[in-house]
Amino acid sequence: MKEHDDKTKRYAILSHRWKEEINYEEMTGLMKMGEEERKEVKQRHGYQKIIKSCEQAMEDGYEWLWVDTCCINKRSSAELSEAINSMYRWYQNAQVCYAYLNDVGKSTFPSREDNKKFSESNGWPEWFVRGWTLQELIAPKEVQFFNKDWVHIGNKRQLEPTLERTTRIPRGVLRSGLAGKRLSVAQIMSWAAERRTTRVEDRAYSLMGLFGVNMPMLYGEGKKAFQRLQLEILRTSSDQSIFAW
Repeated sequence: MKEHDDKTKRYAILSHRWKEEINYEEMTGLMKMGEEERKEVKQRHGYQKIIKSCEQAMEDGYEWLWVDTCCINKRSSAELSEAINSMYRWYQNAQVCYAYLNDVGKSTFPSREDNKKFSESNGWPEWFVRGWTLQELIAPKEVQFFNKDWVHIGNKRQLEPTLERTTRIPRGVLRSGLAGKRLSVAQIMSWAAERRTTRVEDRAYSLMGLFGVNMPMLYGEGKKAFQRLQLEILRTSSDQSIFAW
């Protein structure tokens, strides 16, 4: 694992729905494990996902790939806080973001709602209802989508009409991000309204980058995290639409 300046280093970055993942300690300690333990780790879907995304990055000419599951030492509260506060910038500065849709089997991107196939995620792939993937769609210049078998099924520019319909995010934002856009706080909040996070605090933390604010992580504070987010937004904005949330 090496640290680099995200503004000067060319790198790819992964966006995905967490499932059976590999963490920092397991990845850095892989070669020190016993044979059985190492075999178990390598058989996990999360490990295979990292390998496939590395292969894709190499194929695209990138020497470096960043993956949130194994590139953050979550045992260090300082490192975790820095990572979450930097996350939007890291996705924004990546040359390409690989969006892995683990529940899409077809070789084409879903073009319409399918409530039978995606019954637990509003008729669309689960990636579209997760909290953290909102900024991971907006921040990067380029997003390439892959199905569960790592077949390429389109990019953000090609899929703008479908993405706009699915997420309610205007095409201009999908194309070039939030900079220079006259958007209300309420409008940005509305994009996240139906998204879910595993930890209740992450509903607030996953929105910090979209509003350009920073605050310390206090896992365990519950819904107070969202109140702190609102206060931080009010420090930099006079937009009264925030009170709608």
